[in-house]
Amino acid sequence: MELFYLYFSLCLAALLAGIVNALAGGGTLLTFPALRSALLPDHGALADSFANGTSTIALGPASLSSAWAYRREIAKVKNWLALLIVPSLLGGGVGSWLAAEYKKEFRVLVPWLILLAALLFTLQPFITRWLAKGNKAADDALPSRGAQIAVVFAQLLIGIYGGYFGAGIGILMLSTLGLMGMKNIHEMNALKTILAGSINGMAIVVFLWKGLFEPKLALAMMAASILGGYLGARYARQVKQQYIRWFVIAVGFSLAVYYFYQQFFSYQVEGNIAPAP
Repeated sequence: MELFYLYFSLCLAALLAGIVNALAGGGTLLTFPALRSALLPDHGALADSFANGTSTIALGPASLSSAWAYRREIAKVKNWLALLIVPSLLGGGVGSWLAAEYKKEFRVLVPWLILLAALLFTLQPFITRWLAKGNKAADDALPSRGAQIAVVFAQLLIGIYGGYFGAGIGILMLSTLGLMGMKNIHEMNALKTILAGSINGMAIVVFLWKGLFEPKLALAMMAASILGGYLGARYARQVKQQYIRWFVIAVGFSLAVYYFYQQFFSYQVEGNIAPAP
């Protein structure tokens, strides 16, 4: 019964995470803490690394089901996809390698990055109007060459962060795309889904190579997240854009609060945990 409860709770977290990632990003907020709690007794100080790897592997394939549901929107943003796919793949590979080699150092930046992303997304409509007065370009039109270089560099950094610790990469991408002039939240979500899938795909390869995952948990959660990813993307178009925007903002600030708490309070308790052999 205890084993059933463990798998049920983790699969439920993965199902909800797949839905959340399809809508806005931030599903790792659900799976990472659940996995960390489950893996802490067996893995001790390495529980964070194994939870991170298992969560990434479990949630990664959900991008495929979301992409299929978003296929109409993806066709409208193919120019953006061609521009940003390479830095996503490169960043995902670099970030996941850093996660495998340096397991704690980068995490100090996590709450600050997510808080910045949530603030940017909150202010995005105002910033976009200020930066692009009189710009009537469609969402699939690329910005100026200088802006393209900036967004490619930003996507590379997001990819590195996402490969290392993926919580909030959807919000970071939505913020960046909004600042570049994209307005349709569904098309932004479609593009974000493919790019996040690319980042996570590279991370999955690295985590599998390094063995930083629990196979049985990853497979069970993967099935649940794929279903959640499809459901989230399938029904997202039926929700008004402003509701999704406020949902994204709520997820972003919730993520920031959670990881600030982890950084400044929970680590004091973790210091009493004996290192894994």
